[in-house]
Amino acid sequence: MKINWGTGIVIAIVSFMAFILYFVIKVQSNSKYDNELVVEEYYKYDADFSQEMQRVQNAHDLAQKPVITKTAEGITIVFPLVYDPKKIKGNVSLYRPSMKKLDFVTPISLSKPTLLIPKSKLVGGRWDIKMEWQYDGKPYLTKETIYIN
Repeated sequence: MKINWGTGIVIAIVSFMAFILYFVIKVQSNSKYDNELVVEEYYKYDADFSQEMQRVQNAHDLAQKPVITKTAEGITIVFPLVYDPKKIKGNVSLYRPSMKKLDFVTPISLSKPTLLIPKSKLVGGRWDIKMEWQYDGKPYLTKETIYIN
């Protein structure tokens, strides 16, 4: 049987489409490849963006900012001594881009100016830290990325 060039092109295109379709189905059906959204309620998140930018600007304008560092014990957040630790309220959200199941939120409730997030709660890799806090009724937002070994 002889195949002309038109039939060869059709066979090549169909083979290529089958190849691509195979990988699409494989990725969609395998739980190893997680296809989650970055933000659950995207439109609600987008509507609050201007308020978020104001909180980021408030944090940026501070003369003395909180310091987020990686230590041997975990992640340490140190607030400057000019702030009364009992008046600082808020949450620290730790977001793991590669796996949503590892995300968690820690409330800020201090008796001293240091907050420790223990290393036992943290898996190695990239962590996006979003610290939303208030002091004397003024909201602040601090964002940072830390890599844990």
